[in-house]
Amino acid sequence: MTKLSVNINKVATLRNARGGNVPNVVQVALDCEKFGAEGITVHPRPDERHIRRSDVYELRPLLRTEFNIEGYPDKEFIDLVLKVKPNQVTLVPDLPAQITSNSGWDTKKNVELLTEVLDIFKSAHIRTSVFVAPDKEMIEYAAKAGADRVELYTEPYATAYPKNPEEALMPFVEAAKITRSLGMGLNAGHDLSLENLNYLYVNIPWLDEVSIGHALISDALYLGLEKTIQEYKKCLTK
Repeated sequence: MTKLSVNINKVATLRNARGGNVPNVVQVALDCEKFGAEGITVHPRPDERHIRRSDVYELRPLLRTEFNIEGYPDKEFIDLVLKVKPNQVTLVPDLPAQITSNSGWDTKKNVELLTEVLDIFKSAHIRTSVFVAPDKEMIEYAAKAGADRVELYTEPYATAYPKNPEEALMPFVEAAKITRSLGMGLNAGHDLSLENLNYLYVNIPWLDEVSIGHALISDALYLGLEKTIQEYKKCLTK
């Protein structure tokens, strides 16, 4: 079964735009679980422009599904993850000023950094995932660094999907096969939507998890959160 992890950053963005606690980020996360999501993802950035560190601490004891924290592994992030001890930590290469994570790691260039950080988290019994493009060498070096999983950066797939789904998916299927051959688990995320998710799932049914935020929260404005989560879960069936 491929798990649906809901990234709630956009909910925090809306809250922070007005101040106060509306919408309530923690309550939305708990509702996502109640409506069928198998995980919650957060991406705390240094400027706290959406998810705040206080949100992360508040969420941890309340969540009953899988908790995934993603981010760039600077000292502050590493300390936060070690204190919170989520089920999974996903390392992304984004700089503090980036709007969103829009590229995978150069795992070959950063293999020493990744090995050191992954060792820290694995020693704390936290499952590790590394955000990568669907590139054979990048996946191989993620394995060399000791990652438990990779998360495939799916924005190129989502962009090309409307014109030629088969061609858009081809490099991701190959990347998924390489990942499996190396004994790592497989996640995917970025710009996945109700339009393109099922095609990805049907062709890569051994996906462990998809992390979806922007599209899902946007759809919920029209469909409501409960129905939206159910529609995304339907996409994860053949």
